[in-house]
Amino acid sequence: MQVSLPALRAFEAAARLGSFKEAAAELSLSPTAVSHHINNLEQRLSVTLFVRTTRKVALTEPGQELAAATTQGFQTIEAAITKIAANDRQINVATTSSFAALVLIPALQEFYTLYPDTSVNITSGEDIEADSFTLAIRLGEREKQSGAEVIKLERFNLFCAAHTAAKSGQTEPMTIYTTRWKNSTLPNVPLQAWLQLNGLSGSQIEVRYFDQELFGIQQALLENAYVFCSRTLTQGYLKAGVLTELDTQAINSRLCYYIADKEKRLSQHNLRFIEWLDQLLKEG
Repeated sequence: MQVSLPALRAFEAAARLGSFKEAAAELSLSPTAVSHHINNLEQRLSVTLFVRTTRKVALTEPGQELAAATTQGFQTIEAAITKIAANDRQINVATTSSFAALVLIPALQEFYTLYPDTSVNITSGEDIEADSFTLAIRLGEREKQSGAEVIKLERFNLFCAAHTAAKSGQTEPMTIYTTRWKNSTLPNVPLQAWLQLNGLSGSQIEVRYFDQELFGIQQALLENAYVFCSRTLTQGYLKAGVLTELDTQAINSRLCYYIADKEKRLSQHNLRFIEWLDQLLKEG
């Protein structure tokens, strides 16, 4: 049997409050409208739900049974809505370990200052399968991504600690850390093209590899060595004065960061995060 939801809502309020007038005020309806809803419900069910007197209304036995069910039902619906609304304020992000550690996490406090009612949950790793509610920020080949999904084109250069840069013009062999991707389908870092662009010879350079840019940056700092990596990941260290960029020509790469299926992830809070991220990456 079908009954209208507005009629059940009017009944539940009147039963809980013991008054058609108070139910009307709670639901922003007229007392006549509430009475009409309840009369229709009684006719549909072929029972009397309220005993009506001049001053008050009281539930009949069938009314008490229906009131218990409707109150519980609407409380369950309200709890579900509250939970869903709370989940909507959480932004789930899945990205690479390097992007999470060097770009997102250091800047999150700035995001929370702008949007204190929102929380960001970051999952990092190289092979994460994101669900349909998660913003997946990936490193990929730019020619394979749509322009709308790309958030940052990658340029590479040489970086080191400031005191290490002072020795860069010396003739001693130079140790450079760079990345050999675990994902073999990604384009190689453009180290050889960068050497040619800057007129440098590989004979005085020892190249060492990690499978993540994060490790190369950390190791270069520990050894007072050099790291050939993307500008995107070094922007925080550059601002803090931890790293410096050498006076060499940066080179474009075939790599980019992109948000997979971006157009399908544009909820209100995700959109805020994407706009903030776009601005953060422009500053780098």
